[in-house]
Amino acid sequence: MKIIQSNLLNQFPNLTQGFTTKDNGNIAFHVNDSKIKVIQNHKLVAIELSYDVARLIHMKQVHKTEVKVVQGSDNFYNSPTCDALITNKKNTPLMVMVADCSPLLFYDSKKEVIAVVHAGRAGAFNDIVKETLKSFRDDFTSAVKDIYVCVGPSIGECCYEVGSEIYDEAKELKLDFAISQKQNSYFLNISKILHKQLLQNGIKKENIEFSSVCTACTTENFFSYRAEGETGRFAGLLMLKETSENIRVIRGAL
Repeated sequence: MKIIQSNLLNQFPNLTQGFTTKDNGNIAFHVNDSKIKVIQNHKLVAIELSYDVARLIHMKQVHKTEVKVVQGSDNFYNSPTCDALITNKKNTPLMVMVADCSPLLFYDSKKEVIAVVHAGRAGAFNDIVKETLKSFRDDFTSAVKDIYVCVGPSIGECCYEVGSEIYDEAKELKLDFAISQKQNSYFLNISKILHKQLLQNGIKKENIEFSSVCTACTTENFFSYRAEGETGRFAGLLMLKETSENIRVIRGAL
């Protein structure tokens, strides 16, 4: 298995999009991997998806809710510190890196604006979805009804055991609907939180797609911090193309 595509976003020929897998190697610089090897992995993904790796923008992710509008100084070698990137610039690939957290890809089909979002427990609990959609509206005058969202592979409720303190926090935030109790253990469903937040913030139900893949259950294909400990990162990637030509370079599916 190599790169997989979102079926929802695949209807738009002006998008390059997908999620890498272990077959593409680790693409993160902060996990004690060889920098040379990581750069080579990036170059191979760029060849696969036909973009300029020097124009790729990834994030120094910090499990908060800051949304960064891409600036001219942002590039592969100068990555901003944030957990969401948004732009209307063409041929500017945006990347979110994960190993259990949820990678979200947003697309406004009318204004042609894209965003990538990193949502772990902290991002979901603090509603990074709301902050991202606020940037769409405030910075690009987007209408929420025109926005499509794909959520890639992430850890499922089946494997995401949390302590009672997380349950208490979720309950205080009125998010305990996303926690199930099995015997004396609690299990968190981040996808359930994100889905509710997307709907509450105005995204149409038919414009939302979630991968059913649990990263901790499928370590043969995806990196999982919970299942593997120190490990690499896979990525969600989204780019607006100049051309409307529909280049199908990926064969997989969510």
